Amino acid sequence: MARITTEQQVSVSVQPQTQALHPAPIDGQVELTVSDPTVVSVTRVDATNFILKGVLTAAIGNTPVPVQVIASFDADLGDGVTPVELSGVLEVAAPQATTGVLTFGAPELQP
Repeated sequence: MARITTEQQVSVSVQPQTQALHPAPIDGQVELTVSDPTVVSVTRVDATNFILKGVLTAAIGNTPVPVQVIASFDADLGDGVTPVELSGVLEVAAPQATTGVLTFGAPELQP
């Protein structure tokens, strides 16, 4: 599981692999979806890489919101289809204060 705030983004890379964990070619490109696009937006970078961004929404309160991230692709290089699906969870939280601003009022005479 990973966690970001609504001010952050995270890259996601999908590497199809064989059973022996060697790189494997796929038919087409990876598709990436999220369970709640109102909390996380998905931007494709290329065939296997994406950027996920936290989205400021009313659903983000004091408790992080878990979002299912699902990658799918076709492992069959021929006319058939052999679907493969991978999933993980990305939590999106409201950002916390890390700095602030001091604002001074106008000078005035002391009583």
